[in-house]
Amino acid sequence: MSEKLKEFFAYGEKVPGYEVRVLNEREARAAAGILFVGAFIGLTNGVMLGTARFSEYFVTFFMIDFIIRVIQPRYSPSLLLGRLFVRNQKPEYVGATQKRFAWAIGAIIAIPMFYYLVINFEPNPMKVFVCLICMFLLFFESAFSICLGCKLFNLFSKTQAKYCPGGVCEIQIKEPVQKFTTAQKIIVTITIILVIYGTYAYFTKLPDRTHFVQKMKELFMSKEALERLEEQKAEEEFEKF
Repeated sequence: MSEKLKEFFAYGEKVPGYEVRVLNEREARAAAGILFVGAFIGLTNGVMLGTARFSEYFVTFFMIDFIIRVIQPRYSPSLLLGRLFVRNQKPEYVGATQKRFAWAIGAIIAIPMFYYLVINFEPNPMKVFVCLICMFLLFFESAFSICLGCKLFNLFSKTQAKYCPGGVCEIQIKEPVQKFTTAQKIIVTITIILVIYGTYAYFTKLPDRTHFVQKMKELFMSKEALERLEEQKAEEEFEKF
């Protein structure tokens, strides 16, 4: 096998000063942000407009993109778009092996999503929940540079990951600016509680005055509950008539 062919199949890039092959985390974060926007548009289209057309195209792109990432990330469309946006920023290198593991998890999730949302469209609460998990993972990587799949890599691999995003794989002592005072801990705790309660109240306690709330509740209903809801609506319409 020629050197060029070996390099084509080699996963990640050789960078002087790094013991293993690496990838540019800035590109990965930018790509995660781009995919998150696509997933969010697909969700809002499904909820507000009642159409899954955008989601069908997006999930197809998402699946193909992640399969390419697992094989050879140099040719991933979303990573190349990410490179376009961050090409003038200094690269932040991370180990390629754990990123491949994380993207393999994404591909495993994407394939059944493609089947149930594109080939055999059967929306149900579990599939909506899986989509929300994907959005959650994309948001965490884009906003906070937290790769949860990379963290799982250390649980299943004998060799520990090197060069994780933000240097979290290496033992380090937090700087004073990274630590929380007692007052700050109280503020963060209260904020998290309020956000969780506010989200819960929005979907459960408020009247169904918005189309968004109604659709979200319907998405998480069972088939039997939806049938009862349709019967109830039909009875109400008949009584009005």
